[in-house]
Amino acid sequence: MKKILFISLFILIQVYLNGQALVEGTAEKAGMSAAKLKMIDAMTQKYIQEEKFPGGVILVARKGSIVYYKSFGYRTPEKKEPYKNDDIFRIASMSKAITTVGIMQLYERGLLDLDDPVQKYIPAFAKTRVLDTFNSSDSTYTTDLLKTSITIRHLLTHTSGITYGDSKPEGMQFIYRKLGLVNAGLSSNLMTTEEFINRLAEAPLAFQPGERYAYGLNMDVLGRVIEVVSGQSLAVYLKKNIFDPLRMNDTWFHLPKEKWDRLVPLYSHDKDDKLYLYGNNPMIDYPKSEDHNYYAGGGGLSSTALDYARFIQALLNGGILDGNRILSRRTIEVMSSDQMIVLNRNGNGYSKIPGFTYCLGFSLITDEAAGMSFKSPGTYEWSGAFSTKFFIDPAEDLIFVGMVNIAPNHHGYFWNRITALIYAAIED
Repeated sequence: MKKILFISLFILIQVYLNGQALVEGTAEKAGMSAAKLKMIDAMTQKYIQEEKFPGGVILVARKGSIVYYKSFGYRTPEKKEPYKNDDIFRIASMSKAITTVGIMQLYERGLLDLDDPVQKYIPAFAKTRVLDTFNSSDSTYTTDLLKTSITIRHLLTHTSGITYGDSKPEGMQFIYRKLGLVNAGLSSNLMTTEEFINRLAEAPLAFQPGERYAYGLNMDVLGRVIEVVSGQSLAVYLKKNIFDPLRMNDTWFHLPKEKWDRLVPLYSHDKDDKLYLYGNNPMIDYPKSEDHNYYAGGGGLSSTALDYARFIQALLNGGILDGNRILSRRTIEVMSSDQMIVLNRNGNGYSKIPGFTYCLGFSLITDEAAGMSFKSPGTYEWSGAFSTKFFIDPAEDLIFVGMVNIAPNHHGYFWNRITALIYAAIED
């Protein structure tokens, strides 16, 4: 028995020394100032007292060590129930990063190619057309044939022409509403994933594939691609290939009932900028809904700060955590490389600001943006509609997860202030 314990301890030490772990540590050993990190406390409390947000959880890790991991504020207006570190948050579009990794796993296994047409896996897209004209007087519209098929790469970079229903051009919202596609980016009890994506293929594209960047339901389509290629539901695939290996035990599309009490409420701001609680609402409480085989790869997951930190730490480590590999180092290098060079140059890319660009499934900072923010070139990141946020800075060996559930958030710049405090705390 002692021999087994010794071997287990030896393995854990080796994993830690090889930089594959995520463990509680001290700021000083990670090359950071504990005193400066503590300034996050005061900043957060200030925003809570001013009712700019209700509270949440913040986690910072550097060199594989968690140097800051705290919860703030109260879950209820009566201030009787404080937020806790293990609270579960709706992460919305932070689901996209996880779906992206699922696709990249299939890519590195040779089961699909990034430039494959999506109709190879979802035949309904063989009939998809692009919107030409829309007549607002009678809501009729005309379409054109596609010049090129939608590819997996188009979907990963949001250049497919598939948008959200509230996006331009004029008429897209009407068309999406007519097809029953509005409000389905988080959950649905009316359709399965397959049914939703096949119906989405009936909608015209907002523009020709590859023409420009426009945020949309692309990752939801990729979630269905994962199902077709793997022969498993998206929920089962992600659990088997990402969540279980990384011990992300609190990340789900549909929360088990024993975890319902850990799902935080959703707040918003009224017209006077005062916080209010949404209350019970099926659209808001979708993580507690029954499993109808609908899994929104672009926004349907809920998770904890620590679970998500384990996910992005694995990416920072080159695809491995605690000895369990989810991606190869080279695959991550491909995934985190700029995909918008030409489109950015002609003004149709992710951003008109040099150096703020997009890779596969994440926004990316390149050398051109050095000095525009504290984040190093090579940092890749994303956020969620309910005010969650993460980033991965390989140059500083640094990760950040911020969990808040408020929408819309009138004070989203809060994360920029916290980011400044984090980088100011780096001392080596």
